[in-house]
Amino acid sequence: MALSAEESDRLAALLGGHAERVTQRWTEIVAGSLRGRLSQAELRRQVHDLHHAIVSTGEQGVIDLSAENAAELRATLSELSRGRARQGFSATETAISIFALKDVLADLVQEAGGDKALHDYVAFSRLVDELGLFTFESFVRTRESLIADQAEQLLELSTPVVKLWEGVVAVPLVGTLDSARAQVVMERLLQTLVDTSSPYAIIDITGVPAVDTQVAQHILKTVVAARLMGADCIISGIRPQIAQTIVALGIEFGDIATKASLADALRHVLRLTGVENSRRQSRRDA
Repeated sequence: MALSAEESDRLAALLGGHAERVTQRWTEIVAGSLRGRLSQAELRRQVHDLHHAIVSTGEQGVIDLSAENAAELRATLSELSRGRARQGFSATETAISIFALKDVLADLVQEAGGDKALHDYVAFSRLVDELGLFTFESFVRTRESLIADQAEQLLELSTPVVKLWEGVVAVPLVGTLDSARAQVVMERLLQTLVDTSSPYAIIDITGVPAVDTQVAQHILKTVVAARLMGADCIISGIRPQIAQTIVALGIEFGDIATKASLADALRHVLRLTGVENSRRQSRRDA
């Protein structure tokens, strides 16, 4: 809830007139809640920036967190939330850093006294609550963004495309193959085929725990897409259990070559390219 012009003036005067005392007490309270996980210098800088932003906004008139004149205050709160989220603090610990201002204000308002002391403290407390909730929401948004980025990085790391031989690339799949991951596999394989001009690709499913209709469809789509790029695909890692499941489900791989192991698939490709025959002839000649 916004503070009126008079309330904003009194808050700015109260915090600005006791700047050193406010930042010192505020820092001590927050430091106790963080239990030494943030350096005193860094914590004091954060408290100083928050104190300056609140006083500066109050001196400009009505404190309304959604107003244009509160842009600096919103930016300071968002910066605090982003930093705490990246440093591994919780949303509660971050919000408490704002709510701690209530204790400081309680002492100042009590000392100032006057007919409006209680009214001011209630109004200031509502503002602090609003600042704390804004910080909490900013923290959650930042944490969600970090989790999404990490999930994307893990997805890329879990779908490597490696070059096995000249003209032969392989995608060793490990774990469950869902739609999102299948899309990444397809994109990375097609891009690698373009980059290396490889005519052969091996999709190894040795590390895939189970193959159902959905997984088979993902693999078939990748094979078709690779064929459109002019590359032949071989599926390797067909273990006995996987083979039985594929037969039971009635999944048809058509004319796609399948092999029991990655080594078998590579040997098959080398035979197709004539490398295997050349090596055998060389051994016989020797």
